[in-house]
Amino acid sequence: MVRIGLVGVGFMGRIHFLASQRLTGAKVAAVCSRDKAKLAGDWTNTRGNFGPEPGRVDLAGVKTYESYDAMLADPEIDLVDICNPTDQHPAFALAALKAGKHVLVEKAIALQPAMADEMLAAAKTAGKLLMVAHVLPFFPEFAYAADAVRSGQYGKLLGAHFKRVISKPDWSADIGDASKTGGPAVDLHIHDTHFIGLLAGVPKAVFATGVVDPSGAVNYLTTQYLYGPGGPSVTCSSGAISMAGRPFVHGFEIYLEKATIAYDSGGPALTLLTADGKTSQPTLAGGGDPLTAFATELQTAVDAVKSGREPDLLSGQLARDALALCHKECESVKTGRIVAM
Repeated sequence: MVRIGLVGVGFMGRIHFLASQRLTGAKVAAVCSRDKAKLAGDWTNTRGNFGPEPGRVDLAGVKTYESYDAMLADPEIDLVDICNPTDQHPAFALAALKAGKHVLVEKAIALQPAMADEMLAAAKTAGKLLMVAHVLPFFPEFAYAADAVRSGQYGKLLGAHFKRVISKPDWSADIGDASKTGGPAVDLHIHDTHFIGLLAGVPKAVFATGVVDPSGAVNYLTTQYLYGPGGPSVTCSSGAISMAGRPFVHGFEIYLEKATIAYDSGGPALTLLTADGKTSQPTLAGGGDPLTAFATELQTAVDAVKSGREPDLLSGQLARDALALCHKECESVKTGRIVAM
């Protein structure tokens, strides 16, 4: 049994807790929060942009800690699941690794690549897993696309366009604070850079245009990922620029030698177009319940703790490279230049 210590009881912490109820061979054994009401099970103020309505949770049999150090000192905790704001990720992850715990940290891994590098080095020194919870590859449409591209089933990846556009978040003070999240070009767009890295690797350079708010945060961008001659032609548009009438949309068109895969969350289901002229909508596992994706993600982390092997979908290095990509794109937006990786 892998025993999980959950730190950070906000929206994402609640989602991880609910998803953990579906795990095999693991359980949330402890919860850490500075909020005494949350430690008593009152999670009514953990609202987010999806999932069931927040309310009270049953913490019977779950240890509760106000002190993070006290939870880390608990020998019965095997894996620390860090769900607090991104600016706090490095300090909490480094402390957990020093205490000899495996770590799963919510995306983004950190605000700056240098801090991510320090976290990766600490994990290597401790001989523990540092996994980063990028959930997108566990959603059925993206899982299908990743498998199709990585398996080579339909030949080489020729090109792709991704999009992820939201309206300005109004359900959390933290999510709108660029000093805590990096702003939309990190907190939101890193889903795309992570998935692009998974499919195509790190490009040689990027060129991006976008919209910069008065604080200096990039709110929206469109990027070309430059892989050089023979590499795929990949672009992405992402940011918080939509009106509230359409709070969220994401999707992709992926062009392979022998197939096209298209998906738009606001339109038709995932569609596969093949070289024989046929069009189909593949049957996907998991249905439309987002908790299923999070449960699969957490199960992957749990299985990794049991095996001692880092899963590629939760790779700390992949998460670090995705963060670096976001920063290079922001640099390109602000300078108007191609920026080398």
